[in-house]
Amino acid sequence: MVVIDSIKNGIVIDHITAGLGMKILEYLDIDTSKDTVAVIMNAVSNKYGRKDVVKIENVQDIDLAALGIIDPKATVNYIEDHIITKKIHLTVPEKVVNIIKCNNPRCVTSVEQSAPQIFHLIDRENREYRCEYCDEIICMKGGYSNEIIHKQWYDR
Repeated sequence: MVVIDSIKNGIVIDHITAGLGMKILEYLDIDTSKDTVAVIMNAVSNKYGRKDVVKIENVQDIDLAALGIIDPKATVNYIEDHIITKKIHLTVPEKVVNIIKCNNPRCVTSVEQSAPQIFHLIDRENREYRCEYCDEIICMKGGYSNEIIHKQWYDR
């Protein structure tokens, strides 16, 4: 059995769909050379069968909208002095800005790099979003590796 200590201050992202923990950590762009990070993959879960868990010490500011797109079943626990002070159940956001990238080469966002990438939710169950400019539809459920904008690619 592997034992991972609790964290004093930071966040724990729990109930992540098994296999998405690294995707979430990659999106958050946490500096693992400065911050203590633990990723537990494929752990047994009474609720979901299997799950991933991400623990990040000394980090409190994360993009909840992006996490809701990647895995709306996940929960985010804020830890202070080893105690959970706030628990947030993620949801699929209605509107996202600069999280999803439009794939349409004719979209204004492909030409105007300063134009914000704005998408509106059209189907909650399938996590489908429509581009505000060109009406391109992006499905965020399943294999969506190219549509998520990474922080290092897009820093406005």
